[in-house]
Amino acid sequence: MQKLQSQGVHHITLVGAGRQTSIDFWEGVLGMPFIFEQPNLDKASESHLYFDPGDGRLITIFTDESRTPEKRRTPTDPGCVHHIAFVVSRVTFLQAVARLDERAIKHSGVKDRGFMDSIYFEDPLGLLIELASYRFEPPAGFSHADVLMQAHKVRVARGDYAIAEVHLADAIQALVERSRATLSDDRAPKDPY
Repeated sequence: MQKLQSQGVHHITLVGAGRQTSIDFWEGVLGMPFIFEQPNLDKASESHLYFDPGDGRLITIFTDESRTPEKRRTPTDPGCVHHIAFVVSRVTFLQAVARLDERAIKHSGVKDRGFMDSIYFEDPLGLLIELASYRFEPPAGFSHADVLMQAHKVRVARGDYAIAEVHLADAIQALVERSRATLSDDRAPKDPY
């Protein structure tokens, strides 16, 4: 057998209500440009809206003007989507609570996740949305996933409960040391004072 190798998320499609509800939320709240629309080619009564979440990939919504928003949490049964997380920059994250409050959108407040900070709230149809802001930048040539995998290894080796900032810092140092040459004979920490 051979794997069907994934290379990234192509798009996520959600079932929406009316067209304007989707536009107002995905572009009007989350700032995702509404980039195109066409009929749902499998169901003529629905439209298919496409939004760019910020990385050139797609969030798409099937809309139908006969559907109205139901303000209840979407199911979290096995196999259901629990939430969708979107990356926001630190400066945007620091404004998120105030910007949600000015719209009277109920939210979790800031949640400390060790390697990132998160805020949770529901979209108009009850889907849980997370705004996530990493606490670190990966070294050049590495991804956030590379740093997190190395931080996990550091955390496990130390017997710690969850990834914390110290694990991230040590992971970044290890990745740099493995990937960047030096003329020094000794790369150990020093105190020049």
